[in-house]
Amino acid sequence: MTETVASMDPMLPPEGSGKLNDLAFDLVSKASKFSGKLNPTVSSSIGNLVRSMNCYYSNLIEGHDTHPIDIDRALSEDYSVEPKQRDLQKEAIAHIRVQEMIDKGMAPDVHPVSSEFGTWVHKEFCDRLPNDLLWIENPDTKEKKRVIPGRLRDGAVAVGDHIAPRHNNLGMFLNRFDEAYAPESLSRIQKIVSVAASHHRYVWIHPFYDGNGRVVRLMSYAAFLKSDIGSDLWSIARGLARNKDRYKSLLQAADGDRRGDYDGRGNLSEKALINFCEFFLSTCIDQVEYMNSILNFETLSNRMRIHIEEEIAMKKLPKGSYSLLREALLVGEFERGKAEELTGYKERAARDVLNALTKRGLLVSNTSRGPVRLGFPIEVVERWFPLLYPDSPRK
Repeated sequence: MTETVASMDPMLPPEGSGKLNDLAFDLVSKASKFSGKLNPTVSSSIGNLVRSMNCYYSNLIEGHDTHPIDIDRALSEDYSVEPKQRDLQKEAIAHIRVQEMIDKGMAPDVHPVSSEFGTWVHKEFCDRLPNDLLWIENPDTKEKKRVIPGRLRDGAVAVGDHIAPRHNNLGMFLNRFDEAYAPESLSRIQKIVSVAASHHRYVWIHPFYDGNGRVVRLMSYAAFLKSDIGSDLWSIARGLARNKDRYKSLLQAADGDRRGDYDGRGNLSEKALINFCEFFLSTCIDQVEYMNSILNFETLSNRMRIHIEEEIAMKKLPKGSYSLLREALLVGEFERGKAEELTGYKERAARDVLNALTKRGLLVSNTSRGPVRLGFPIEVVERWFPLLYPDSPRK
């Protein structure tokens, strides 16, 4: 049977479909209020933490459960001696580095919802993977194929009941993808909805043998960031992973054919695409609301205070510790010499408090004598940012 680009229509729900307009407006409103909540230096440090969180959840969706502690160790180049665990740590670092490039403006200057951007993400991500993670196996034939970074697949694939387009037609489908989601042809609302719709259509095309899910989640992240809706302080991946079964079932439903005359005029189900887009945007709003709540200055400083007071009571930290941490939360960073004023202690005692905090990683600095800023070691994350990660034992 001849394949045509019309087989993946509709590319977008009609404007005003379902609750999409309301969800898009709500996301814009809540995301705009989210910016500027914390000092930029603190926000940057939390952004580093969120990148680790994002990679954890995106890989978790693919069935790769790399514990946050192992990700934290990998960031310090402390890798497991166990080969499989070491490979998963390197996979996590690969994801973090690519998102870091996106956050720092080092990605190509093209629209994130485009085949060119997706190919760049795939190459940068897979170039950093260990060799053992660059092989896939056909479950029926047991034939193994090597995933080439940034190279489109050259064979057939099936995902569940969905048979992806033939490899020799990928160029045709990706061209249609680029045309449909070109920002200059879309309204403000359509640009937001297109991030959700393109998320499904990209995995429907399935341009690479492996890595399509990680690639498209980074594409969605970058698209929101470019549109000033996104931020390095919230992650769609967390919401999708926490609703993984629904995420996958709605993706699969959107693979389905049109269901009668009241289901649009394309080949694929319009209603299923609308359902997926509503879920996707609702999940974004939920994640903005969650991060907004835990990054409220008073709430965050109070959680820090309670935790530090407990540490002082157990003699794990000296008195005066919270005053230094609160100052870092408030102003971003401060000179070491200010520790005396903040603690009310004399020079040596104040220095002891400062040293105790830097030793624990609660305050960090670029140099041994430079100004200090907040650090977020993995052991305090659950206390300061509850539910950022699932409360599960380390495997």
